[in-house]
Amino acid sequence: MTGTLNITTNTFVHVARPARGVDTTLLLLHGTGGDERDLLPLGEQLLPGAALLSPRGQVSERGMPRFFRRHAEGVLDLEDLAVRTTELATWLPLALDTHALPTRRVIAAGFSNGANIAASQLLRGLPGLHGAVLLSPMLPFEPAVLPSLQGVRVFIGAGRHDPLVPMAQVERLAALLQQAGAEVTLHWTPGGHGITPEEFQAARDWVSTWTD
Repeated sequence: MTGTLNITTNTFVHVARPARGVDTTLLLLHGTGGDERDLLPLGEQLLPGAALLSPRGQVSERGMPRFFRRHAEGVLDLEDLAVRTTELATWLPLALDTHALPTRRVIAAGFSNGANIAASQLLRGLPGLHGAVLLSPMLPFEPAVLPSLQGVRVFIGAGRHDPLVPMAQVERLAALLQQAGAEVTLHWTPGGHGITPEEFQAARDWVSTWTD
C-alpha cells in the first residue's frame, strides 16, 4: 500500500500512511479543535518511517472535533468517555487490518484531549496499545481496579505552569500507570498547555531508544 488514504471506516474519518522501514504504527490523537491531519507532521518527526494512523474525534464541541464530551473545562463526561474509549479501542485493530499497518508495536501519540482518551484506554486495560506518548494530559478518571500494564511504556510530557491541568493531577496519572505495571517517563517543562520543542525532542529521544 502506498500513498495516503483519507476515508471513513466504522464511523472514524481518518488518515492512514504505510510504514517505511519501521515496524511500528503511531496512533495519532489530536487535541480539541484538531482533525485527522493535525498531528501528521508530529508523527512524521516523532518516529520517521513508522506507519501513521490518525482518526478524527467524533464529538463536536461548538464545531471543534473532540474524542469525547465534557461538561465544562476540566470536567469530563465520564459516561461518554467510557463509550468513546471503547469505540476507539474496537476500531483500532480493524483499521490496522484494513490498511495492513504494523501491529507488533502500536504507540498512541496524543495531545490534550487525544492524550486523555489514550490514557483512558490504558487505565481501562483495553487491548491494542503497547505504549503511549501523552502530551499535556490530565487524569481522565480514577479506575476502581487497576489493569495489568506490564510491558507497556508511557512518556508523559507536561508543563509545570499548565493553566488547565494541575501538576498533582499529572503526577497522579503517572503514579497510577506505574502501579499498574507500566514503565513511565514523566518529563516536565516550564511551559503551559502546549508542546514545546524541548518536550518534543525528549519524546522523540524516548521513542527512538525504545525502538532500537
